[in-house]
Amino acid sequence: MRQVVLDTETTGLYADRGDRIVEIGCIELLERRPSGRTFHSYLNPDRDFSPGAQEVTGLTLDFLADKPRFNEVAEEFLAFVDGAELVIHNAAFDIGFLDAELALLGPQFGKMQARCTVEDTLQMARMRYPGQRVSLDALCRRLGVDNAQRQLHGALLDAQLLTEVYLAMTSGQSELGLASTTGKTTQATTKVKTEFETTGERPRVRVEAAELEAHRARLEAIRRKAGRCAWDGLEPAPAG
Repeated sequence: MRQVVLDTETTGLYADRGDRIVEIGCIELLERRPSGRTFHSYLNPDRDFSPGAQEVTGLTLDFLADKPRFNEVAEEFLAFVDGAELVIHNAAFDIGFLDAELALLGPQFGKMQARCTVEDTLQMARMRYPGQRVSLDALCRRLGVDNAQRQLHGALLDAQLLTEVYLAMTSGQSELGLASTTGKTTQATTKVKTEFETTGERPRVRVEAAELEAHRARLEAIRRKAGRCAWDGLEPAPAG
């Protein structure tokens, strides 16, 4: 399964009023693990920011002046996402802007949903946490994803955070620590995969009594705070 976690930053909220994309960030997942491949580009929008939008991103027209325009990166971007499932928080917003950018290039480029399927994590979160805040920051806090670096919105950083949030929401297990797709996390993942493919058996792990008790205490703390946890119903019945 190939997925691309995607985020954009824009000059404002309304693509149909001429607002443009100023940044695109994408992270590729293969079988739900970061492959190490990313796409990232700042873009010259050839227009000013709408009121308030510049404060959200921290970007300036001076910074973007020498950056490529969307038409200059379109082919590389489309090659990166074509055929993938896009994972986007508030997909209607990003897809609307991408479709608007493609329309400026000509009808031969079509629309994004003719190229990709889309998974909207905003809708997913609303179903999972009805009546609660489901912004990316709120989900990071709820799911224990470290977003301390997110002082401003940035497309690649937000895509990294959304990767962790999405995996946490859809797995029920700890697959966090993926904001960086290099280093010890990737190496450990590769080692386990290689051993599994070589032996055909998953490694057996012996859990000490103290570790098991700490695990149960942690689950109970989660239940007190959230009312339930993803492990409920999965723990073995106590020996009788």
